[in-house]
Amino acid sequence: MFFKKRKLGHSINDLKIGDSYETNVKMEDKDLLLYLGLTNDSNPLYIQHDYASQTPYKRPLVPSIMLNGFISTAVTNQLPGPGSHITEQHLSYQKPVYHDDEIHLQLEVMEIDTGNHRTILQIYATDSEQDIVIEGRIEVCPPYQPESIISRSLENFH
Repeated sequence: MFFKKRKLGHSINDLKIGDSYETNVKMEDKDLLLYLGLTNDSNPLYIQHDYASQTPYKRPLVPSIMLNGFISTAVTNQLPGPGSHITEQHLSYQKPVYHDDEIHLQLEVMEIDTGNHRTILQIYATDSEQDIVIEGRIEVCPPYQPESIISRSLENFH
């Protein structure tokens, strides 16, 4: 996986205001357990049904940072795509997301700053009731196009 060449995503010059990507993401227990094991997060609100049932939430929540991971995956796999990097984020969590919920995630290009090699994406995620669960903006550095090896190797022949 580490040595396999992968096609790069959309370059800064390929992006247009209004470009968008949408996907549905299911909050499965296996993913939640992997996240909690990886981060060593043992918050009872995320894993203990008996505790969560005694809170206003009534059942275990999906950690906000795990939801960020799904956003990051959409950015680095789709828009702008492989080779891109999130540099800043402003997200708010309007409503809790629970185990086994499915969210509809939407990303849309709102601004493009070619001088600083950055783009601003608007983020929305809604639940099955069409309520907004996440909303915000992220700044992304789209993939850089690599220099041609041939042009560098021929520099000595000017």
